[in-house]
Amino acid sequence: MLQIRFLADTPEHVDQLADWHHAQWQHLYTDWTHEVAKAELLEHAKSRTLPATLVLTEDDMLQGSVSLMETDADALAHIGSPWLASLFVKPEARGKGHGARLVKSMMQHAENIALKELFLFTPEHKSFYEQQGWKAFHQAQLNNQAVDVLRYQITGPKA
Repeated sequence: MLQIRFLADTPEHVDQLADWHHAQWQHLYTDWTHEVAKAELLEHAKSRTLPATLVLTEDDMLQGSVSLMETDADALAHIGSPWLASLFVKPEARGKGHGARLVKSMMQHAENIALKELFLFTPEHKSFYEQQGWKAFHQAQLNNQAVDVLRYQITGPKA
């Protein structure tokens, strides 16, 4: 059975997520060590608002996660806040719609806590996010890597 829950409700996943996140994105950040990645996730494991991380499990096995943060990369902080960040689905679980489930769940959470907009950056998955309703906003360099910045305008509940 698939479940999406807050990391605050499943803190036992912090170590695995820190391993995955650091391996996947360390090249984008200067001085972002495994210890820093773990410390960030430990902070997320204390919150269900902002920052927050949602984890997706299937039959109690961790499949992926997505985070909501004030700032994802210091070099992009001037663009706006908050940021959808660290969408990760383990390789053997990809292609099943898990990434879209996680993104939609975090977008709903952002609306529930009355956020008005979200930003994200991606080096290679712009079209995936556009399919989820995000709009291209800016192009930037992050640690010598080209990234697309996208924005999602939260419209609020329909009357």
